[in-house]
Amino acid sequence: MNSSPDAARRSGAWSWIPSLYLAEGLPYVVVMTVSVIMYKRLEISNTEIALYTSWLYLPWVIKPLWSPFVDLVKTKRAWVVGMQLLIGAGLAGVALTVPTSGFFQYTLAFLWLLAFSSATHDIAADGFYMLGLSTHDQAWFVGIRSTFYRLAMLAGQGLLVMLAGYLEESTGSVPAAWSIIFYILAGSFVGFAAWHFLALPRPVEDVPAPYHSLNSVLQGFLETFRSFFRKPGIGLVLTFLLLYRFAEAQLVKMASPFLLDERAVGGLGLSTTEVGFVYGTVGLLALTAGGILGGLAAARSGLKAWLWWMVAAINLPNAVYIVLAWTMPESFIAVNVAVAVEQFGYGFGFTAYMLYMIYVADGPNKTSHFAICTGFMALGMMLPGMASGWIQEMIGYQWFFIWILIATIPGFIVSGLVPLDPEFGKKTES
Repeated sequence: MNSSPDAARRSGAWSWIPSLYLAEGLPYVVVMTVSVIMYKRLEISNTEIALYTSWLYLPWVIKPLWSPFVDLVKTKRAWVVGMQLLIGAGLAGVALTVPTSGFFQYTLAFLWLLAFSSATHDIAADGFYMLGLSTHDQAWFVGIRSTFYRLAMLAGQGLLVMLAGYLEESTGSVPAAWSIIFYILAGSFVGFAAWHFLALPRPVEDVPAPYHSLNSVLQGFLETFRSFFRKPGIGLVLTFLLLYRFAEAQLVKMASPFLLDERAVGGLGLSTTEVGFVYGTVGLLALTAGGILGGLAAARSGLKAWLWWMVAAINLPNAVYIVLAWTMPESFIAVNVAVAVEQFGYGFGFTAYMLYMIYVADGPNKTSHFAICTGFMALGMMLPGMASGWIQEMIGYQWFFIWILIATIPGFIVSGLVPLDPEFGKKTES
């Protein structure tokens, strides 16, 4: 029996890594996906849904700006537990205010608290992961953390939405149903905080970074940003980060409203439970399969060899929504097949985006530079998404999805121009 310290630490990590990454994924999917479905069921217009929920990306856009303070103040462990309590408070605030007359303004305020807490939790949790495990164990558990993050997606946009649909029918009240859902989530995060207070290890390396002076901290912070923006071809790099998902950023905000809207206004008239099943089970399985296959393909031949296939995969399957909008099938199976095709393509194509961020971030400040890349990724989702609801209401679902296919053109153009080492990602790379 292996009783080495590394083996003991790896065994203990099973008690906190799965729950930590469930706690990281749940608030993100609630803010980005579940809130859209909730507001649609509460009869908020598509214009307002897209505009205001897209603003909720902002904390992830600017999180590189305050990530140094997570290093300077307290421990990563303390930040994890504290942010989980704050996330719980934000979820409870949503639950309390959903049934009120001014629910839209109040719930948005609490979702802002939830978004900032979640973005900060991401910084602390990912930092703690690196401190709590050896380099070897970090690699060993990377698949585990990814799996439980995806299970959080399943629980959020699948099981919770289906439960909300059941509660809508059993209570006869949409606000009451969603209030119960958010109370369940709030209680879960109180439980997460209590569990992690007990279960998280206390690595000796988990201490606040040495504080010299405010000036030295600011100088180091600014130099990190300067070094990022001095990278070769940075203009094309940023254009790629902002435009690769230009069409998908708009589609993702209107896909659920399209499925939920009545047929009289161009939607498919699905129930809340059916939408939860489509995206949370079939869609998520297809997304995961596409992501795995994309990673295997890139590892075999390198990112450059697959870039055009991946940009096609993330964009061209969007055409299934044109088919759905113009044919309006009655078959629930047909809807599931169409969404599975789009989500598989998204999972396969998104691999290129993630690998390119790793490629850009490589260097002495790779952790900070990757965080900056993720900020631009969030900005690339936020800005197009804000206008998507207004565009849809101006031209209707049928023409909106045709516009989405036209909106894929910038992604193709920038993918042909972006700088990329042909050897990056190949299995022969050391």
